[in-house]
Amino acid sequence: MAVKPGWEGRYFEDFEVGDIYRCRLGRTVTEADNIWFTLLTNNTNQIHFNNEYGKRTEFGKCLINSALTLAIVAGMGVADVSENGFALGWDEIKLPNPLFAGDTLYSESEVLEKRESKSKPQWGIIKVRTRGIQQEGKVVIDYSRSVMVWKKAHAPKQQLFPEIRS
Repeated sequence: MAVKPGWEGRYFEDFEVGDIYRCRLGRTVTEADNIWFTLLTNNTNQIHFNNEYGKRTEFGKCLINSALTLAIVAGMGVADVSENGFALGWDEIKLPNPLFAGDTLYSESEVLEKRESKSKPQWGIIKVRTRGIQQEGKVVIDYSRSVMVWKKAHAPKQQLFPEIRS
């Protein structure tokens, strides 16, 4: 019997400009997700938690908190984009369509730029454009982010699974 390693994410060398990575999992956003996140972040805008208020808006119901939309879509991209790195910055965040409880989010990230780090030779920097798309194909969030990513030869060992002892 052989132990097969799990997915370890991409390293700097694995990225090419123009590549598009689509998260293989969709994520249905619930009313509970929205209320918990809204309370957690002290967001007091009633459009996120008061159904009667939401009915009186142009949307006819409550909206999912846009910061929650960003958090979920960013998380969806970790396995494909930043598993072996960290965010340097976020730019051009746009919310072209609303997201509602019960909608299912999907995400994709396109590599826009790739370069060596000038100050840290063990790292490279990529820039991606990420889009969150709901089940009907409407883009609900669109942004770019820069990520510092390990070069494979310099990355810390990922195999942290403990040896099983009897």
